[in-house]
Amino acid sequence: MHTSISTTPDEDRALPRLANNRLLASLPDDDQRQLAAKCETVRVDNGQVLSEPGQEVRYLYFPIDCLVSLLGVAEGRMTLEVGSIGREGMLGASVVLGHEMAQVRAVVQRSGRAYRIATADFITEFYRMESLQRLLYRYTDTVLAQTIQIAVCSRFHVLEARLARSLLITRDRLQSEKFHLTHEFLAHALGVRRVGVTKAASALQNQRLITYSRGNIEILDSAGLEAVSCHCYEMFKDK
Repeated sequence: MHTSISTTPDEDRALPRLANNRLLASLPDDDQRQLAAKCETVRVDNGQVLSEPGQEVRYLYFPIDCLVSLLGVAEGRMTLEVGSIGREGMLGASVVLGHEMAQVRAVVQRSGRAYRIATADFITEFYRMESLQRLLYRYTDTVLAQTIQIAVCSRFHVLEARLARSLLITRDRLQSEKFHLTHEFLAHALGVRRVGVTKAASALQNQRLITYSRGNIEILDSAGLEAVSCHCYEMFKDK
């Protein structure tokens, strides 16, 4: 996986306000404009690694229309998805808690755009803005709750239900019934072998809940998929 980042043309750089990310859009307009002056809009590509455990966090990212998967890493090779970030969130929030090094591997799951800001600039603005402080404290609490729920789900729920939960969360974040996820990526995300993903996806496909071909997924029956999913999906949706 590559790590290069390409910046979009000048006309697609950070807007005067940051309304294309729902987290930042909840800030007062004046605070959005102040942050926007320090941000740039960048394009990130599928498979791109934005952070690695133990590496310094140089930039924070606020997705606009991309999707980023957060992977816990064991022994340098084994992974498990502990969260994902769409336009409702951000990557790198832990820097405001004093964590200078990344704690997870962040991999772009769907290509798109994101606002990017240097860590030092963000920390400066964080201590200046009470609205940003309140927002980030609530956000980090929510992310922690979701991470705990994923850990519980991974330990106690069957793979078919976990896959259904993952697909529904991806659907919600992308606002689309169609998206691309390879067997390899899902295996890394769910912490299982590819054959396990194949069996679980086939089971969902046989129930006419999804179609899955060469990584192209379409949800055919959202209500049916929710019924198959574990209750963790409802908890994620509420958050």
